[in-house]
Amino acid sequence: MLRISTLGFFVAFCLLVVSCTGQTPKKERTVLSDDFDKNMPFYYKMPDVLTATDTSAAWEEKGQQILLTGTVYQPDGKTPAPNVILYYYQTNPNGIYETRKSEERNMPKNKLGQTHGYIRGWLQTDAQGNYSIYTIKPGAYPNGNETAHIHLTVKEKNVKEPYYVDGFVFDNDPLLTTQRRKEMEHRGGSGVIRFVQKESLWIGERTIVLGLNIPEYPQQDLPMLRSGLNIGEAISSFTPYHAYGPDKGTKTCPICKYGWFHGVLYFVGDNPNWEAIKKWLVFLEEESIKREPHLKVYFVYGNETNYNKNQRINELEKLGADLNLKKVALTFVPSLNDKDSEVYLNRINLNAENTFLIYKRSTVIDNYVDLKPNEENFRNMVRRLDETTNEYFKLSRPKRD
Repeated sequence: MLRISTLGFFVAFCLLVVSCTGQTPKKERTVLSDDFDKNMPFYYKMPDVLTATDTSAAWEEKGQQILLTGTVYQPDGKTPAPNVILYYYQTNPNGIYETRKSEERNMPKNKLGQTHGYIRGWLQTDAQGNYSIYTIKPGAYPNGNETAHIHLTVKEKNVKEPYYVDGFVFDNDPLLTTQRRKEMEHRGGSGVIRFVQKESLWIGERTIVLGLNIPEYPQQDLPMLRSGLNIGEAISSFTPYHAYGPDKGTKTCPICKYGWFHGVLYFVGDNPNWEAIKKWLVFLEEESIKREPHLKVYFVYGNETNYNKNQRINELEKLGADLNLKKVALTFVPSLNDKDSEVYLNRINLNAENTFLIYKRSTVIDNYVDLKPNEENFRNMVRRLDETTNEYFKLSRPKRD
């Protein structure tokens, strides 16, 4: 059976629970003692039967009701992962891991005053890898130094030890600064939640990719040529120059301005195949028109050979005019490794002919490298956009946050 290093997990998990006034774990499910070890919080009072939906003990209490939902995928980021156990715990709206003896899930404090409280629960993904958590929005710790969050731990069938992934955090939290976003580990993918509102309920979607950015996770077979951020990671903000189309003549971040619905970033570096580029741009223009205003497409050209800004502008202006593009933005950076624009944060491989990052709510939902402009690949991209357009897709942000 595969396993993650026990010592590595133990150290990381202990640091997590101490920093969050959590409790050091133990293997027993129903008996709390002073002899803690790593598995205690995960298994303590865990029900024998789990479903893909869980409602926290605080659901009917005072606070903003939220639904956290999404899909757990295998390490490839595309194959749904059924029967994965998720354990979550959180503070109340005042930022406290509250204990309440009357609640079935309550975890008493240990001698150090550490606990996961009673707002905690478990669920198991369904056959399609889906999960849903109904709870209330937590508050930040009373000291105000850390973002509000909900902890999340994963237990896979073929990995012996549970491991934590990035907790759920909230996009409009003033404590979630740009620097903190850059420092995120993206364990299991991005945990940043961008809420939409349906009546009084706030809904946040998140993709979780098993093993992603988990140290010492069992090695997976990977493609020979890799380029760009992984599925489940947040797109990194960057500022290309817009030579043609929307925002022409400006340096505008595609994600900051148009990151709410679907987007496609089409990167080309030092190896441009202009016949292929033209075919892709025509296809992407057609899709942009069909899906407007719910799809934004950006061609990001980063050829550093003989780079000249004015020549690059003229080159892309001619390309856009020749193809009669109206919706696709033609942008460029001096190099796909450029630091000033911060495009380098998207980790594009300079040896790739092209890299496509498809995103939803600013999170990567697919990644293609060296993709040829043929009907099969066009259909695959359309299918991915269609299958990630669900009942929550067109909902608006909350009226207050």
